[in-house]
Amino acid sequence: MEEEMMQQLRSKATELLLREEWDESIQAYSHFISLCLDQISKKTHQNPDPNHLSNLNKSLCLALSNRAEARSHLRNFAEALRDCEQALEIESAHFKTLLCKGKILLSLNRYGMALDCFKLALLDPQSGSNSESINGYLEKCKKLEFSSRTGAFDLSDWILNGFRGKSPEIAEYIGVVEIKKSHIGVGRGLFATKNVDCGSLLLVTKAIATDRGIMPNSKDEDLGGNTQLVMWKNLIGKVVESSTKCHRTHQLIRSLSTGEEDDTLEVPDVSLFRPEAEESGFLNENPDMGRILKILDVNSLVEDTVSSKVLGKNSSYHGVGLWLLPSFINHACNPNARRLHVGDYMMVHASRDIKAGEEITLAYFDVLSPLSNRREMATTWGFECCCKRCKFEEGIMGKQEMREFEIGIDRGLEMGGMVYRLEEGMRRLNARGKEKGYLRASFWGVYSETFESEKSMRRWGRRIPAIEVVVDSVAEAVGSDERVLKVVKKGLKRNCSGGGGGMVEMERTMKLGRGVYGKVMKKQAMRTLLELQV
Repeated sequence: MEEEMMQQLRSKATELLLREEWDESIQAYSHFISLCLDQISKKTHQNPDPNHLSNLNKSLCLALSNRAEARSHLRNFAEALRDCEQALEIESAHFKTLLCKGKILLSLNRYGMALDCFKLALLDPQSGSNSESINGYLEKCKKLEFSSRTGAFDLSDWILNGFRGKSPEIAEYIGVVEIKKSHIGVGRGLFATKNVDCGSLLLVTKAIATDRGIMPNSKDEDLGGNTQLVMWKNLIGKVVESSTKCHRTHQLIRSLSTGEEDDTLEVPDVSLFRPEAEESGFLNENPDMGRILKILDVNSLVEDTVSSKVLGKNSSYHGVGLWLLPSFINHACNPNARRLHVGDYMMVHASRDIKAGEEITLAYFDVLSPLSNRREMATTWGFECCCKRCKFEEGIMGKQEMREFEIGIDRGLEMGGMVYRLEEGMRRLNARGKEKGYLRASFWGVYSETFESEKSMRRWGRRIPAIEVVVDSVAEAVGSDERVLKVVKKGLKRNCSGGGGGMVEMERTMKLGRGVYGKVMKKQAMRTLLELQV
């Protein structure tokens, strides 16, 4: 009678699984597994029939595998993996479980471990009819594992195809970085452990959660505000759900700043953020809603900002999300990194050359603006910037030369003349190296207007530095920026149309492009991307 009931329960659970009613199938399989374990326990303490006991174990193994599949569809990967482990303890080479476990590990970006599962599954005689699919998974794991290990990514085909189709498959990657106490403010920061060239990847990571929506084109602020509020509420719900389902995710989120007592926070080892980090090292605690809200308020990021690009999306499509390791990257007005968004992945790369031991920084707001504007924006963000650039400009902006320059801007004097006046002021103040780049970046609007005006260039072109000199100094001081790149491109096009322009100008444009987009594409794709950006 009991065996008949178990058979009916197993049939019901299987039917629910095939109908993709995941929660109900999990409940049914859980009931069946409980009864199965009871039966095995009873038979073990009696004089069991070996065949009957073997059949019970096979049934239990399959039920655990099927429950794992249902749980994985609900993205409850931690529980699904535990089911797989229990099933493989019963039958170490169980074909269906190895496939299920491999897919779960692949979803968790644990490429090497997933690869091992698919290799074992391929050895099973049952793999014959599924060999093409399994080989596909094997190739995918190999490719992603290679990218995760080397930081070699190539988005060229997707870019050249006009971003049509799904976003490319991307691996998580942590490059030559470590977490230490910040040098430019309170709390912790991310640092380079080796020299990094402009455009080189620092890290690639998948969001814990994102929410996106179409922002209304109308000027109705209430409508736009409501859209943002809905996105924010959805993001909170998704982060809480992820924290509830995975102890590791919960603990890593808890390690982020709440904006309070940052100097007392522990400095975590960067290895904890690698996808293959062991789950067993994390405590089982319930999410603290109040703390999560504070963490999101401080660490959530809008995708499309002054320091980032989002590839392959509608211009009115906006998103917000939480990415763990990038949350340790502080702001500086002389930033050295930018971010590129592809799907749910964030790719952080060097926007200028970075030296070993240098803190990695992003621009939270527009750094191609004067010190007074940047101070206001920093106050809005709730901090005071103490980077080298701000300290230098604080010491120089009170000088007579700089006061006269700012008065000239306020009076609306000709831009070319203002560039000349600033350059003369820097000469008298003995500004050198990056100091010139800092001031040129602060008044980039004056420079760009001058360089884009044929009238100004005819009058002042021989009395002010060449565009190449200014661009190189700005990029070296505050990293590559789209607006700087735009001016360089226009100059290159003018030269080309006039019969000038050559390899040097093209290479400068490409280098700036790598600083904006990163070294994640071949030259032809970069040229295509630069042509799209007008």
